[in-house]
Amino acid sequence: MVLVVMTGPGFTIFETAIGSCGLAWNARGIVAVQLPEPTAGATRARLAHRVPGAQESPPPPHVRRAADGITALLRGEPADLTAVPLDVEAIPPFDRDVYAIARTVPAGATITYGQIATRLGELSLSRDVGAALGRNPFPLVVPCHRVLAAGGKDGGFSARGGIATKRTLLRIEGALPPEPPSLFDPPA
Repeated sequence: MVLVVMTGPGFTIFETAIGSCGLAWNARGIVAVQLPEPTAGATRARLAHRVPGAQESPPPPHVRRAADGITALLRGEPADLTAVPLDVEAIPPFDRDVYAIARTVPAGATITYGQIATRLGELSLSRDVGAALGRNPFPLVVPCHRVLAAGGKDGGFSARGGIATKRTLLRIEGALPPEPPSLFDPPA
């Protein structure tokens, strides 16, 4: 048996209820979470582009636990991702602070950009909070989809599918009611 020791970052692709997701990691922790693209191959290509030099490989135990937690969450099952180790070394300090607050919001709950800004000490930072969340390299683990605009409005979401994806994630977690049936849905 040959033991291969990885010295650079790795990544893995795994199936979820909403499609193929991906995780990239290094020795310090997760460096990127990739939400589904139209195909598993497109997810793989996007993640490889986001983390240059990463090699697809079997995930170490802490990454496997993160993938299992994400998979459970996307099935609508309780999953606490707050213990997932993240490599935030290259993340600006302000963004780190925003992500730390966002990680405290449990599934099924929401918070506003303004509430995060207020916790950071200044309501006028609301747009900066939104910009930091738009750069979030760890969606789901840093649950930026749980952050809304004032008055419960959707706000933005930078993942593929935009606001529709954000609303889908919030519905899966129970933070929004199910989509009402349309005239064209098959009878139940």
